[in-house]
Amino acid sequence: MLGLNKNDTTLFVVIIILTILAPFLLNPFPTESTLAQFNAGYPDLMEKFVVFGIFAIGFNILFGLTGYLSFGHAAFLGVGSYSAVWIYKLFTYNVLPALVLAVIVSGIFAILIGFVSLRRSGIYFSILTLAFAQMSFALAYSVLSNPKFNLTNGETGLQIYANDLQLFHRESLPNFPHIFGLSMGSTYKLGVGPWEFQFNVAYYFCAIMMILSFYFAIRLFRSPFGMMLRAIKSNQQRLNYTGLNSRPYMLAAFVISGMYAGLAGGLLAVTDPLAGAERMQWTASGEVVLMTILGGAGTLIGPVLGAGFIKYFENIFSKINDQVLHQWFAFLPDGLEDFLVAIVHPFIGKGWHLTLGILFMLVVIFLPGGLVEGGQRIARTARRLMNRDKAADAANVSAD
Repeated sequence: MLGLNKNDTTLFVVIIILTILAPFLLNPFPTESTLAQFNAGYPDLMEKFVVFGIFAIGFNILFGLTGYLSFGHAAFLGVGSYSAVWIYKLFTYNVLPALVLAVIVSGIFAILIGFVSLRRSGIYFSILTLAFAQMSFALAYSVLSNPKFNLTNGETGLQIYANDLQLFHRESLPNFPHIFGLSMGSTYKLGVGPWEFQFNVAYYFCAIMMILSFYFAIRLFRSPFGMMLRAIKSNQQRLNYTGLNSRPYMLAAFVISGMYAGLAGGLLAVTDPLAGAERMQWTASGEVVLMTILGGAGTLIGPVLGAGFIKYFENIFSKINDQVLHQWFAFLPDGLEDFLVAIVHPFIGKGWHLTLGILFMLVVIFLPGGLVEGGQRIARTARRLMNRDKAADAANVSAD
């Protein structure tokens, strides 16, 4: 189907189903339940799942296939956001032109950075990308916020206002990002007994973009170009000895990866029409590295799983406070309750990074292939147990 083999088609269909049913799957607990705080089926968080999933998929094309570790991909995320917001301010709130410009500008920016950075490999490449990202952050935060040519609005961030130029905006259209008049902020709420499910236009628009991005990544992974990138990762020096120049392939992978990041940045401006320099900080680049490694670098679905895992921790686990812990341990004697709260306290709320760091170390040590490897191990164990049971049943039948 769609040029994919059986396994890839199955994976693609699973991604589509999970994406469409996300409002149901991520809201397993009733609204009034004490466990409802673990629900993730609200638009803002679901949008982050798919947008950062796109970001991680693009990063995986570079890091997972070629082994080149970039610490500067947040620069493309920020450039995409700024480009999209400028389309809103100057021309129209329609999201399609904003995304097109975000991808194009990020691609051009990636060509410039990649042309210089790819002259080196290994740690030197990583440091170069980090340097370019930090320079981009400094430009956005201060230099380009100069009143004479204010392109980024500094620490306040670039926002849309009622008095923007808006050459092609009409009064009949929403004063908010939309697609042909359908506002991205529109949300339909469905009540089913004690549950409430939310279906948001921006989420499904971003989800469609992620599905298309995932499909393109599958085709790229299985293409001769993808095989060439794997050869670069395997042994670039030996590849060069054959007389084949690997640099154009590396630059192409870097640019495609940057365009994915630009698309993710543009989608961030779709869900929240604001572009700030903080999206270009080194921490954002480090986050996508964690997402990819945690999910499984070099795999197709791994980066999406890693992005969802980290964003869930960031938005759900970080909201747990001492009051919630006291509710959980209320059945215990007061002294023991206070003791357990004191023990767990450093790992929740603002300390959620500590928990994430421990989990990341455990994954790297025991599951080098990330969450995908964990799932594969569970599947192999389940198959082995099933086969053992079938063999035992067959032996019993033959004995009878």
